[in-house]
Amino acid sequence: MIAAQAKLVYQLNKYYTERCQARKAAIAKTIREVCKVVSDVLKEVEVQEPRFISSLSEIDARYEGLEVISPTEFEVVLYLNQMGVFNFVDDGSLPGCAVLKLSDGRKRSMSLWVEFITASGYLSARKIRSRFQTLVAQAVDKCSYRDVVKMIADTSEVKLRIRERYVVQITPAFKCTGIWPRSAAQWPMPHIPWPGPNRVAEVKAEGFNLLSKECYSLTGKQSSAESDAWVLQFGEAENRLLMGGCRNKCLSVLKTLRDRHLELPGQPLNNYHMKTLLLYECEKHPRETDWDEACLGDRLNGILLQLISCLQCRRCPHYFLPNLDLFQGKPHSALESAAKQTWRLAREILTNPKRLDKL
Repeated sequence: MIAAQAKLVYQLNKYYTERCQARKAAIAKTIREVCKVVSDVLKEVEVQEPRFISSLSEIDARYEGLEVISPTEFEVVLYLNQMGVFNFVDDGSLPGCAVLKLSDGRKRSMSLWVEFITASGYLSARKIRSRFQTLVAQAVDKCSYRDVVKMIADTSEVKLRIRERYVVQITPAFKCTGIWPRSAAQWPMPHIPWPGPNRVAEVKAEGFNLLSKECYSLTGKQSSAESDAWVLQFGEAENRLLMGGCRNKCLSVLKTLRDRHLELPGQPLNNYHMKTLLLYECEKHPRETDWDEACLGDRLNGILLQLISCLQCRRCPHYFLPNLDLFQGKPHSALESAAKQTWRLAREILTNPKRLDKL
């Protein structure tokens, strides 16, 4: 049993060195190329409208505010200033979303974003995004990379296609620190020892982002009030939770397997599903020793089996917002074929670890 476990860990480490590191290097190169173009576009936007200041910056060879969706798809979060005069309201009526409401009607004129406030006093995510989209469209025509970058039409999101190969979504957002959403109040579960009180305090202090983008739970049925809502995002908090042990190595292997074998019609799975299931696995295995290098194979198998179960049940709850289903709106047939493909992968890795050389 131990020999089989050791063999699997050996093969996974080899896979990590050969496949995952190559994926990381290729993505890092793409990011540098993409960020040059995006920075140039955002510089033009800032000239036209100083309220939209580019927050895309490189720190320790990592771009702050950039999320890798897949090797050809990225999201850049553009942090906006001065949320001050608004109250954050999340009453759970819109899973995964919240609204920003003027704390006092008399403060309307004090807001930097006065023309985007609705009659009922809400700061409209949709109105800000619509204005930003117009500015980006103009900037694309003026910037020095105009030959290689195009705006993607037919969407309310701000999306650029770069060199006909890459897609970058630029999302206006507010950073919320020092508060924690009511809709995530159940975290951490009292009976689960992970991640421990100190880490919980760090994560809650890290806070979350409010993004101006289409919400999972509202697709296809947006009323104007709902489209004024902001989407909750916990990227920094999640990254902090995944520090230590072989957690990030495990995530790297999962992302590489997804990119190579689970990029299916209907796009049932993205890297965020993998990250979410890894967080649940951390709860199931709360001890740090459960995340030693020697346990990499066991943790990976656990996550793949959990993924199959979620795909078969057609439900994958968000880690912090369990009322939000990350499979909402995905075609059932796509989830079914992903379950079958994941099962094939898990079986191959478990029964014949050497097959990882071919995966």
